[in-house]
Amino acid sequence: MVKAYVLVSTKPGTSEEVTNYLREARNVKGVVSADSVFGRYDAIITVEVSDLPQLSQLIYKVIEKIPNVVKTETCIVLFGEGGK
Repeated sequence: MVKAYVLVSTKPGTSEEVTNYLREARNVKGVVSADSVFGRYDAIITVEVSDLPQLSQLIYKVIEKIPNVVKTETCIVLFGEGGK
């Protein structure tokens, strides 16, 4: 299992549209949560997938294709809960 945080930059004023899109598209396999945030990035998407190729597909073919997404940065979890 691969867990990652996808940090998203959006066009100004559109972060809520991006997170709402992911929340409403419940069939987006691998998306655990999507939140608008204050700070350097506009949204953080938590994903869990079976392997790195699936993570790549989710980011490049789904998340980066969402209207108003300008760029993403992915942080893959090294040690999760309990150090596993």
